[in-house]
Formats: sequence, C-alpha cells, structure tokens
Amino acid sequence: MATILLIVIYIAFIGLGIPDSLFGTAWPAIYTEFELPISFASFVTVIISCGTIVSSVVSAKVIRRFGTDKVSAFSTAMTAAALLGFSYSGNLIAMCLFAVPLGLGAGAIDTALNNYVALHYSATHMSFLHCFYGIGVSVSPYVLSLVINGTYGWRGGYKIAFGIQLVIALILLFTLPIWSKAHGSGNTSAEKEMKVLTFREIIQIPGVTLMWGLFITSCAIEYTCGGWGSTFLVEYKHVLPEHAAKIVMYYYIGMALGRFLSGVLAARLNSWQIIKIGQCILGAALVTLLLPVPTALSAASLFMVGLGNGPLFPNFNYLTPQNFGEEVSQSVIGTQMAASYVGIMAAPAVCGILGQTLSMGIFPIYLFVFYFIMLVTTHSVRKILGS
Repeated sequence: MATILLIVIYIAFIGLGIPDSLFGTAWPAIYTEFELPISFASFVTVIISCGTIVSSVVSAKVIRRFGTDKVSAFSTAMTAAALLGFSYSGNLIAMCLFAVPLGLGAGAIDTALNNYVALHYSATHMSFLHCFYGIGVSVSPYVLSLVINGTYGWRGGYKIAFGIQLVIALILLFTLPIWSKAHGSGNTSAEKEMKVLTFREIIQIPGVTLMWGLFITSCAIEYTCGGWGSTFLVEYKHVLPEHAAKIVMYYYIGMALGRFLSGVLAARLNSWQIIKIGQCILGAALVTLLLPVPTALSAASLFMVGLGNGPLFPNFNYLTPQNFGEEVSQSVIGTQMAASYVGIMAAPAVCGILGQTLSMGIFPIYLFVFYFIMLVTTHSVRKILGS
C-alpha cells in the first residue's frame, strides 16, 4: 500500500506543476490579446503567491483537522476549477479573481505532501516527488506550443490543463481509503496529534530564518526563469513565441532531470552534498546566460539552470525533520513554503518591472544576484546547524 500511495502522491505533484508553468509561457500571447504592458503579469502571479502563503501558514492546523489525504484531493479540485476559469477569462480582472483559488489550492498541496514524504519516505523519494512536479511544469509549455497558433490559442492550453487536473483530482478522491492503510492506523492519529507551533515559536528555532532564505532564493530563480524566460527570449533574443514556449519546456525538462538524478544520487550522497553539486551547475549556467551568446546556447543555459536548481528545493525540504525535529516539521515546512512563495511572488514581479523599465536584458543579471545570496546563506545555515 505504501508504494501505491507513493504513486498517487507523485501523480498529485504532476498536478501541482501543471498550473505553475502555464501562465508565464502563455503571457506573451495574453498581454498581446488584452493589450497590456508586459509587467501586468505580476498582478496575477502576486495574487497566486499570496494565496499560497496564506494556505501554507495555516496548513498545520488544517492538516491536523482534515488530514493530508482530504486536503490534497480538495485542493487539487480547487486548482482544476481555477484553470477552467482562466480559460474563459476575458480580461485581467477575471484572471486575478481565479488566481485566488489557484494559489490557495497550490499552497495546501505543496505543504501537505512535502511534509508527508519527508516523514514517511526516503530522500530518493523526495527528489522523485519533485521530479514529477518537473514533469507537470514541462507538460504545460509543450501542450501550449501545440495549440497556441490554433483556433483556441492560449485558452485551448488552459482547457487541456483543466482536463488533466480534473483527472488527477478524481484519482485522489477515489484513492482516499489507501492513506489510512499505507503506514498503519497510527499515521492518521499522528497527524491529529502533531505539534502546531506559533509563528513566534518557529522563528526562535536556530537556523529556521536562514532556511527561509534558501527557499526564497531557489524559488526566485526557478519562477523568474519560468515566468519570464519566454518573454526574455521573445523580447530580447527575438525568438518566435511558439519557439520560446518549446525552449522554456526544455528548461522544465532540465529541472525534472535534475530532480531525477538527485533521487539516484541520494543512495550515495547526503542532501547537502547534492545541494552543493546543484549549486555548482547552476552557477556555471547563469554565467553562460550572462554572456552575449547565440540563441541556441541561451536555450542550453536555461536547460542547465533547471538541471542545477532543480534538486535544491526537494533537498531543502527533506532536511526539515532532520534539522528541526519530526514533531514540529509540519509547522516549520509550512513557514518554509510561505517563504518560498515570497520569493515566487516578489522576484518575478520585480523582474517584470525592471524588464519593462530597462529591458529584458536584465533577466540573467537578476538571476545571478539571487544565486550569490543563496551561496552566502548556504554557508551561514550549515555553520549554525553544524551540518
């Protein structure tokens, strides 16, 4: 049963990834149709991030009451409904309204399943979990590239994404009985009895705030790349939108591959060693992206950014029970997810403003700033945690 449940969780994480890459890839077509400035994408992404922050912070209480199984099923259904709403949106205001349930649902799934896997499965399974997220974010740009020039345009991509998400929600609904059998009846009781810390109590734990910094910087790089990579290629590298969508797909494939390889390496290396390897690859890719290279090499650099940054987030998460204790891991992971969505919300928004004010040529420089902060924070947190 534990293996079957793990497969179900993997499928749920595909669903988590599907919406995350869709909006950024579709935005060049959306802002053209709606006649909007390119920076207006930030209104939607900020609302989504605010929703995820709220649901992440309250996740420990919600999960203790309803359980990881029901929270995951309901939240996936909520994101499916939001995607359908996006497909029928006729203006930016409608998109902002549907961004609320999309953000709330995504944050709940992310927090609940990350802690569940960290507690009940190995580091390999955690990396594979996020590898399946990488599959989800890779599917959306590919699907969009196939339909964006057709009759339904970017809306057709959202409708297909809704169909996939609906199927995943139904799978989670029909497999609810498996959760109580996978790890024994004590698992449900443990969720109801887990310790829920206040924000003040969490912030006093040594190393927690520095770990927040690592989540913020990694997610800032990941989502700025996903959100503005296509626009950077179209506006600065003069790539056609359908070709840019495919290149961004390769970025997400790189991220999925990085997480898959992280899972393989977890059998021989610990999480901090894998993090170091990922950061080295990420640094080399960002340096290349900074250079005035041909489009093909920029595409390869984006792939390497995904490959290097991909393993960081799952390994940061897997370290949570080890760093701070299993009894408080759900509360701590909730704040870590909230911190990650601060990076997801703020970093792409600022990049959009800078891109409109200066040019999208600022894109690789912007990414490198976050990378430098990440390296400094990594050194500090390992010193405090003694790892």
